[in-house]
Amino acid sequence: MNDPYDDVLGRRVRPYMITGGRTRPIGGLLPVEATVRRTPLGDTAAAVPALERGRILLLTGQPVSVAELAARVGVHLGVLQVLLGDLAAEGLVSVHRPDPDAGRPDIALLERVLHGLRAL
Repeated sequence: MNDPYDDVLGRRVRPYMITGGRTRPIGGLLPVEATVRRTPLGDTAAAVPALERGRILLLTGQPVSVAELAARVGVHLGVLQVLLGDLAAEGLVSVHRPDPDAGRPDIALLERVLHGLRAL
């Protein structure tokens, strides 16, 4: 399959050109494990892909993590976060941030493990 984004010139664009010189995403930094999915509004926009933004829209038909998306699009994580902030602000993608308290280990268990390691 021919990938329209797999051209040599596209890989020579400086990151600040892709983000318009911005270094901070709208809405703040996203955790790398956050998942992104295209919205119904993004479905219509994905039909007309444009560079990295279009690539992101094409790849977010199913939920995908921020880290995996950066790798698939082939841009630095910071660049992707700026682009995702723009797309989310425009309502083209939705971002699900993980619950910070979910899956947290028990402090008492960690203290016991630490005590056991020190005893070795």
